[in-house]
Amino acid sequence: MAKINFGGVVEDIVTREEFPLEKARQVLADQTIAVIGYGVQGPGQALNMKDNGLKVIVGQRKGKTYDKAVADGWVPGVTLFEIEEALEKGTIICYLLSDAAQIELWPTVKKYLTAGKSLYFSHGFGITYKEKTGIVPPADVDVFLAAPKGSGTSLRRLFVAGKGLNSSFAVYQDATGKAREKCIAMAIGVGSGYLFETDFYKEVTSDLTGERGTLMGAIQGIFAAQYEVLRANGHSPSEAFNETVEELTQSLMPLVAENGMDWMYANCSTTAQRGALDWWKPFRDATKPVFEQLYNSVKTQAEAERSITLNSQPDYRVKLDAELKEMADMEMWRAGAAVRSLRPENN
Repeated sequence: MAKINFGGVVEDIVTREEFPLEKARQVLADQTIAVIGYGVQGPGQALNMKDNGLKVIVGQRKGKTYDKAVADGWVPGVTLFEIEEALEKGTIICYLLSDAAQIELWPTVKKYLTAGKSLYFSHGFGITYKEKTGIVPPADVDVFLAAPKGSGTSLRRLFVAGKGLNSSFAVYQDATGKAREKCIAMAIGVGSGYLFETDFYKEVTSDLTGERGTLMGAIQGIFAAQYEVLRANGHSPSEAFNETVEELTQSLMPLVAENGMDWMYANCSTTAQRGALDWWKPFRDATKPVFEQLYNSVKTQAEAERSITLNSQPDYRVKLDAELKEMADMEMWRAGAAVRSLRPENN
């Protein structure tokens, strides 16, 4: 493993240079990788592994998602099967269903986890909260995870563009003595950039915090707060949206991704720099208690309990769609649809 200095802290990472794709192919040459679930992570990971020359099959129930898999090129009876048949054929079971669906399907999956097989996750939820989920793998199978730091859609888009998402990896159970090697090979196979090591608990704790925090929850809250203040003070929807969302996502975040926040600041006006430097600490001080509250809610398993309880309800999807529609119907995002339609590339 390579040693890299992350802001003064030296960490071990795995790069494609030291673990190239060809090595991953060799490690997984005799494996049949069964991707169970073709929802959020399934398509990107399955297609990337197939394009990387690995033997991949998909297990999915008949329906809209099954039809999507067919449209993506998976062939019924050849590379696309009902879940039970895929579980039987697979030697590495990629368990990529939602957390709630993993709980529901687990008794079926467990029956097919015979000695020497591997169970692969991209999230530590099911294993970390096993007292709540009931997901306890047999002792004679390898259990590991590779967690790309982004959506399955982003993973696929970056792969097609010749890039990659960074991923964490972790081994929970090494029954064969080869779990770590297989884990890293799988992480390379799904299209990861570099890999950093973690464990199942840290992965799920950081992931739940990030999703509810800066990645999704906090950013929507901040967007809404600024947009509402601008609108309340007489600014038009187009102006409020452009100053709140469009400039951030289309102009400034790509600069941050390229070289960091300081470089983005350096490429803005001196007036913008002055204001940002004056105001970032008050925003940190105002929001840090919320992040501490959020982390504690994750750490005490309150977030896991809430997720399992609500996402397991029979009418979960109906309620979720209603909440998403409420967000989509906000003036800010209706204004956003109009703004996006006016982008030069859309005309």
